[in-house]
Amino acid sequence: MSQPIDDHFFLKYRELLDAEDAAFDELEHACEEGDRSHFELEMAAWQSALAKKLSFLHHAGYDLPVPVAS
Repeated sequence: MSQPIDDHFFLKYRELLDAEDAAFDELEHACEEGDRSHFELEMAAWQSALAKKLSFLHHAGYDLPVPVAS
């Protein structure tokens, strides 16, 4: 771990979690509406938010293992 866990770390991580949560909520609504083009846009937004969160963790020194599908 290269970055210490401090207030700045938690604030940034909470910001990223909130952005991912909001993007997922929009994705869920698009799915419920059955609008394929809207769903695809929201899927891309959610994937982007998730990638930003994972990138932050990686740069902070946290390499998360990818589970192997069984």
